[in-house]
Amino acid sequence: MRHSRGIATGAALAATALTLTALPSIAGAVTSSPTDTPAKTSAETTLTAEALRAAEEMPAGALKAMQRDFGITAEQARERVASEYRAGKIAPVLAKDLADSYAGAWTTGDTSTLVVATTDPAQAPAITETGARAKVVEHTLAELEAVKAGLDRAAEKNSTTAAPVWYVDVKTNSVVVHASDTAKARAFAEAAGAGSDLVRVVKSAEKPRPLYDLRGGDAYYINGSGRCSVGFAVTKGSQQGFVTAGHCGRTGSSTTGYNRAAQGTFQGSSFPGNDYAWVATNSNWTATPYVKGSGGANVTVAGSTQATVGASICRSGSTTGWHCGTIQQHNTSVTYPEGTITGVTRTSVCAEPGDSGGSYISGNQAQGVTSGGSGNCRTGGTTYHQPVNEILSAYGLTLKR
Repeated sequence: MRHSRGIATGAALAATALTLTALPSIAGAVTSSPTDTPAKTSAETTLTAEALRAAEEMPAGALKAMQRDFGITAEQARERVASEYRAGKIAPVLAKDLADSYAGAWTTGDTSTLVVATTDPAQAPAITETGARAKVVEHTLAELEAVKAGLDRAAEKNSTTAAPVWYVDVKTNSVVVHASDTAKARAFAEAAGAGSDLVRVVKSAEKPRPLYDLRGGDAYYINGSGRCSVGFAVTKGSQQGFVTAGHCGRTGSSTTGYNRAAQGTFQGSSFPGNDYAWVATNSNWTATPYVKGSGGANVTVAGSTQATVGASICRSGSTTGWHCGTIQQHNTSVTYPEGTITGVTRTSVCAEPGDSGGSYISGNQAQGVTSGGSGNCRTGGTTYHQPVNEILSAYGLTLKR
């Protein structure tokens, strides 16, 4: 169904959106006087043009995602973005002019109609004249934010799991608290001095947790001490994790991430003979198809086709970052003090301690994980990587891409 208020009627909507006489500062921002029609028309035209441009310049990925997630057409998505752009420009001006009576603003409906709340009924006609919908409520935004700030302070003093989420909800003109145990949540709110007329407790099974990305080249720590680097994010059925060097940890060793947050456990490890391992991570971590590249920019992994001898190859590690060189030989055997490993690839890329396990990538194709070598990244060196396809095959893993 085509929307009746959108880009097709953008000029008409903008023409009413900033025609305000009851609130002088908005009128002043648009026109020098209530009868200065040319200046007002110019401002309205500018706003309409900006809204249309914002809609037309939407990234293709965002446009596609809106169509998918909202179940709308591309035209309807652009209409919505244009309306929301105008709302975003108008709402702050209304907030300033309503001052102490302002109680928040939001958009609603398929056409993203702007709704502005106020505690002063006398301001409703002026809000309506802007093209927004007025809603008269009991509490100002400042009152609600003061209550939330009280809950914040209470949580800082005594951390609580009784109420995992709370926020100012301008739509219901209240502070909403989510909790599985509503009685404990109410007790928490009362202890913080939040009146029951301002706080609404909602029963919820929500259990927020931090979310971290698995990215090749980032650091991780083994058993709380030694440091290595993530190779590539992988999946095994519904389990997520990453591949790395076997000498970094033994099966059963625990890991924490670059941020020292609990991360996972080594599910398998082989060294010497081979130098590979994989770590299964907990639900706080999400596998991504990325390797940390030059300057921290992400390089997207598209596959794991092995590059030929002589091809360029780059390595990402938590000690020395991003360095490149060439593939010198495949199927190399190298002996470390701990024993000999076979089937690794020899490269001219430098590496240093802590880079172990990190990603080797040629173009957008994953190649392997850093094993060891000689030299350093100041004077140059030779390093070896364990081919990634062997690791995937050994443990039945799928490369995240």
